[in-house]
Amino acid sequence: MSRASFSITSSSSESTAEPDIDASAEQTRRTLLLGALATTACLGCSVQARAGEDPPGSDERPRKGDQLVFSDGEQEGKLITAADIPTGGPPLHAWPKDPSTSVVRSASRLNEILIIRLDPAELDEQTRARAVDGILAYSAICSHAGCPVTAWVKSDVGDKEVFKCMCHNSEYDPRASAQVVFGPAPRRLAALPIALAEGSISVAGNFIGKVGGVQPG
Repeated sequence: MSRASFSITSSSSESTAEPDIDASAEQTRRTLLLGALATTACLGCSVQARAGEDPPGSDERPRKGDQLVFSDGEQEGKLITAADIPTGGPPLHAWPKDPSTSVVRSASRLNEILIIRLDPAELDEQTRARAVDGILAYSAICSHAGCPVTAWVKSDVGDKEVFKCMCHNSEYDPRASAQVVFGPAPRRLAALPIALAEGSISVAGNFIGKVGGVQPG
């Protein structure tokens, strides 16, 4: 009797143990699968994060030999040629681009450049010496509070068009090395030496003068 009871008990234990083992195995498989999915997701995030990073050199200042490309509009990223620059303005907005790596140096807004073509007869002696076929390049960042210089308008103190920062109304005359003619800006815009080769515009040297504002906007 006792043996029969033992036999029944043993049989019952075996029948309940098998589902426990199966459940445990299933849980292990699920854990491994979830772990693998999580790892894959993390790797994907890592790749996306790296893909979203600015490429090396994109925040460096313009270098000699850099090409100038449109910074906005339908032609954004395309090389600027002399034929693209209208005489008498308005100026074009540009970024420097490393021709050896094709990296556009747009990671720093301090690298944005104004390009304008003026009648050489209107330029003062110092500015004329730096111009190439009447073409000049200046920093597009106001020297007052570091706002972008976006307007080409008639000056508040004269009858000629000038660069104007709409933040605090500072005005700069590109015919005279972008000196300040109106507003609170403490100094002229930094000038960028340029060269012309086969119709395209390139950087010929470092900025002349300090780029950026003297106080927060």
